[in-house]
Amino acid sequence: MENNSLVIMVGGASSRMKRSLSSDRKNKGVMDHIPHKSLIPVGKNGKPFLFYLVRNAMEAGYENLYLITSPGNEAFKNLVDHGGLPSGLQVFMAIQKVPGDREKPLGTADALQQCLDQYPVLKTSTFTVCNGDNLYSVGALQDLRSERKAANALISYASSGFEFTDERISKFAVMDISEDGFLKKIIEKPTLQDMPNYIDETGELRVSMNIFSFYGEDIYPYLQNCPLDPVRDEKELPKAVGNLVMDDPQSVLCIPRLEHIPDLTDANDIQLFKNLE
Repeated sequence: MENNSLVIMVGGASSRMKRSLSSDRKNKGVMDHIPHKSLIPVGKNGKPFLFYLVRNAMEAGYENLYLITSPGNEAFKNLVDHGGLPSGLQVFMAIQKVPGDREKPLGTADALQQCLDQYPVLKTSTFTVCNGDNLYSVGALQDLRSERKAANALISYASSGFEFTDERISKFAVMDISEDGFLKKIIEKPTLQDMPNYIDETGELRVSMNIFSFYGEDIYPYLQNCPLDPVRDEKELPKAVGNLVMDDPQSVLCIPRLEHIPDLTDANDIQLFKNLE
C-alpha cells in the first residue's frame, strides 16, 4: 500500500465563517474577495492558510496534491500558477460541478466522487482526503501513509487533546470503535447529553476531524450510492464511510492520536495562527 496522494476539499466558504467575518469589524468584507477559508491570509507572513497545510503534507512525504474546488476557482488557479503553495508537489485541480437542478453543491461525498471520476488513477490507488480548513499535523498525515491492517483508515482524535469546549466538540463527529480498533459508526454532531455514551475503555471520547485514507475501489461505490442527508440535503462523506463499515466491519481502521487540531471555524480563529511562519 503506497499512499503518495493527498486530496484536499476546498469548496465554497462556510456560511458560519461568512457571518462571523461580516460581524467582525477588523475582518469585515474579507470573504467578499476570498472564496474559501483556506485562502484567508494567516501567520506572520500573511500566507494563505492552505500553504501551511500543504507544507505539512510535503513534510509527511506526499507527492501528489488534488484540490477539489468549485467551478469559480480562479483564486486557487492563481495560487498554484503563481507559486503560492510550497513547491515540490504535483498539483491537480478537480472541479465539483453543481447538478443542473440544484443551487448548491451536492456535498463532500459527491465532491470526492467527482474527483475520482476526473482522475481515475485514484480509483485504483490509496490516498488521503481531508478538509481544507483544519491544520492537520505532519504526524497525522504520516500516520495515514503508514502500513496498516486495513485498506482504509481515519485518524481517531482523543478529545482530551483538544483545546475546545465540550460544546464545540459536540459540533464535530464522534466515533464508536470496536475493541480491535475498527470503526463501527460515526455520529455527527452528538448532543452534549449523548457524548458520554461514546467514551471508550481508556476514558477518551474519540473524534473524527474528517481526515481519512481510502483505497479507491473500496470507497467509490459508497460515494456513488450515498443517500442525501435529510437535513442538509447533501451527500456527506461520513455517511458513505458509515455505510462501508456496515457492509464490512473491518474495513476502516481507527488510528489514535492525542493532539490539538487548529481549525478555521469563525473569525475568532484567525488570530490562533498569528505565529505561523
